[in-house]
Amino acid sequence: MTEINLAKEYADTVIKAIDNKSEELRTISLQIHEKPELSYEETFAHNLLVIYLKDQGFKVTPSAYNVETAFVAEFSSKGGEGRIVSFNSEYDALPGIGHACGHNLIAISGVAAAIALKAVFEKHEIPGKVKLFGTPAEEIGDGKIDLIKAGAYDDVDISLMVHPSPYEGSFYNYYALESWNIEYFGRNAHAAGIPWEGINALDAMVLAYNNIGLLRQQILPTDRIHGVITNGGKAPNVIPDYTSAGFMIRAKTLENLRALKPRVQKCFEAAATATGCTEANGTKDPKITRKRELFDMKINSPLGERYEEYLRKFGIEFKPKVEQEKVSLGSTDQGNVTYVVPGIHPLYDIKAPQGSGNHTIGFTNAAKTEFAHEATLTASKGIALTALDFLIDDEFAKQVKDAFNTSNGGLHWKDSM
Repeated sequence: MTEINLAKEYADTVIKAIDNKSEELRTISLQIHEKPELSYEETFAHNLLVIYLKDQGFKVTPSAYNVETAFVAEFSSKGGEGRIVSFNSEYDALPGIGHACGHNLIAISGVAAAIALKAVFEKHEIPGKVKLFGTPAEEIGDGKIDLIKAGAYDDVDISLMVHPSPYEGSFYNYYALESWNIEYFGRNAHAAGIPWEGINALDAMVLAYNNIGLLRQQILPTDRIHGVITNGGKAPNVIPDYTSAGFMIRAKTLENLRALKPRVQKCFEAAATATGCTEANGTKDPKITRKRELFDMKINSPLGERYEEYLRKFGIEFKPKVEQEKVSLGSTDQGNVTYVVPGIHPLYDIKAPQGSGNHTIGFTNAAKTEFAHEATLTASKGIALTALDFLIDDEFAKQVKDAFNTSNGGLHWKDSM
């Protein structure tokens, strides 16, 4: 059998394996959609996926890497060691609006791709291994960062996943991000009777918010700072002695983010000094609590191009790579993974209603449609076929690794963490 015919037979196995599981995967997707769980609380989704993957013949480790709602499912070829490819399944929801980012679909996309490669291993005995990571807490947490630090990706050669959206493409940019919680401490006083005795923590917060607004005039067009006041005081006739807020700081690159953060911090510190919310005036200094950084994404061009090449065969159209690269979207901990191993995070369109992008109730409803399911299976075939090429094509595997080493500039990921 010629090499071309053999490759076609492998691809046919991938497509058939995913199509054969369509109904089962749809059931899982809807079950997760109907029972949304927040970050690190995804017990139902975790257990559902673990049981299913065990039934499919994977070696599954529940509550993996000391994260209660993470798992890893593995399957090795009998054909030898080979390279190791990995996929990610996300399954956490958003507060109040459920699966408004379609993580029920991301959950089954990873499962579908892993099942497809398992089918190839069993039928054709090519060398290699597939690992599917159940990665919790993408929305409000650092699930993949937890896994990275625990060594989950240490033996993995590539990391592939897909994400539902209003777009199609592999080359959209993602912001580096750090989330901050801000707290100011003042002193209560009667707001009408003796206001001069108070130290107003709300004044500090308002001043900080205005400081940020002014700072925005002198930051890069690709920088973002946005936040909300989560506690502005308890009663209008009492000088507030405590206020809090949540802010997100984003930038196009990790380097830009780290340059911006000190400037933002000075805005918060200056507000405390101006209003007396400091230890020097008998209160506490402001408290800034930071979450870990989400990195920008180092999109692996050979992987992204190969994915889009396969999706075109299924009738999907893409904007040119150069047009996609002009657009920056949200942030994701898959960015951190792409600092560790070559990876991609392609978007695929589930045809949500006009104006109903990710993180809206319209997108929640779209994530349970039959169209969204079919689009997910198509995207899953794309990452499965791309991963298969990485396993069987030495030249393609070299291109992927060379592109990763070039994009990292020799920097080890631990130097950035």
